[in-house]
Amino acid sequence: MTPILETRSLTKAFGGLVAVNDVSIQVEEGSTHAVIGPNGAGKTTLFNLLCGNFKPTSGRVFYRGQDITNVPLHQRAHLGIGRSFQIINLFPNLTVLENVRLAAQALGHDNFRIFRRASTIVSYVARAAEALEIVGLQGQASVPASVLPHGGKRKLELAILLAADPKLLLLDEPTAGMASEQVPELMQIIERVRSLGGRTIVIVEHNMNVVMNACDRITVMNLGQVLAEGTPAEIGANKQVQDVYLGELYDLPGAHA
Repeated sequence: MTPILETRSLTKAFGGLVAVNDVSIQVEEGSTHAVIGPNGAGKTTLFNLLCGNFKPTSGRVFYRGQDITNVPLHQRAHLGIGRSFQIINLFPNLTVLENVRLAAQALGHDNFRIFRRASTIVSYVARAAEALEIVGLQGQASVPASVLPHGGKRKLELAILLAADPKLLLLDEPTAGMASEQVPELMQIIERVRSLGGRTIVIVEHNMNVVMNACDRITVMNLGQVLAEGTPAEIGANKQVQDVYLGELYDLPGAHA
């Protein structure tokens, strides 16, 4: 079966620094696939190559068997790829619902029809309401996005992604800045997204509780290369991974990888 996302010998160099070095991975459709590693491992650069923010020095990126290496970021959204950012991007003065509705409309046929009658955007409002329900924000649809706490803004960002109906979600450190008590709720939302079917999630994450409990497969990077790949149980038992990364985390539980 063709993987939904694949990289072949992907390499990215910044001058003399090779941040990603000959990385080949496959992501199965319908799975939740984590990319982890210590600081400087190259996972953020890999993420930017996957979403189209960077172009590789060499190697290729494939989505559903199509070579998208040179497809720009905004066009990848129309192919069904959605991405989040470590830094949340919202319209703070618009309501929670309007933030999500605009995201749905942006990929629709009415994206430039700002002054159309309200009746023409009913379907986008419905899609936005559905996305808010998935992330548990339906009760706050009418409040300005600016009043949401950080965890709420993280959920809103996920709703914005879902409103565009992507088949592949690229999540960059979704628990960044979250209080520890908020993380289980985010894990439940990720599980809810999975249970609805039809979506694949690739997550760059430093919270090992999320990685080990919410993901099917894990790719561990170190010094720009793939160190190991496998199920959470296989990665947890991998002595090399323990030495390079997991041991470091347990010694420094607050470390941001």
